[in-house]
Amino acid sequence: MRSRAHHEAVDAAVELFMRQGYERTTVEEIADAAGISRATFFRRYGSKEDVVFADHEVLLEDVVVLLAESRHHPETADPFVEVCRAARLVFDHHVSQPETSVARHHLLQQVPSLRDRELVTTHRYERAFTRYLRESLPAQERAATTSVAFAASVVAVHNAILRRWLRDPALDLRPALEEAFGDLRRGASRTVQGAAGSSGADSSAEADGAAGASRRVVVAVVDAPGGPGPADADAVARAVRDALA
Repeated sequence: MRSRAHHEAVDAAVELFMRQGYERTTVEEIADAAGISRATFFRRYGSKEDVVFADHEVLLEDVVVLLAESRHHPETADPFVEVCRAARLVFDHHVSQPETSVARHHLLQQVPSLRDRELVTTHRYERAFTRYLRESLPAQERAATTSVAFAASVVAVHNAILRRWLRDPALDLRPALEEAFGDLRRGASRTVQGAAGSSGADSSAEADGAAGASRRVVVAVVDAPGGPGPADADAVARAVRDALA
């Protein structure tokens, strides 16, 4: 119910803004078009800027829930795959309502304050992805950096392909999105695996170094009694003990 109400308010607001202009459209007109009172409008949305992105408030909650649910199955869930799945949810939301998505895109080009608000919304998605990755990836020195880089890359790729679609909604760009996400996942996986391998190698080297510091190599020359030939075990042991002493 809440999701549908938000979507209807967004549709009404964007349609009025495009027809009348952002500055000339009043809150009362948006509330009337959405079938709610002025007081309800302010309680739900706060401002004209906020109502333009009201559907993303619901969508962001869905993204957080989707990521949280994957953490209940750490043995099967790939964090990089789950972030891409969440980003795909956002992309599909835009594609499912082409008229509103395209109109909002044109509106953002006309109203600087809405472009600023869009940046805030984008950052919230990126922050949700980063937080999830930091909590889900194996604890490694480079995991935090990988989380930030992967989240930012997914958002950047999503937005780049979304802008292509907004310029021509007849295009089916889901395959391009999936291919780009696949490239990002492979790169991130190599980074994490490399970090694990480097960490293991460093640990082994440190262990070897520590062991080397505590070990001594002793060469003992033992003359076999009675002439050439192998020395007996007791003679070798005595020679080594003497050398160590």
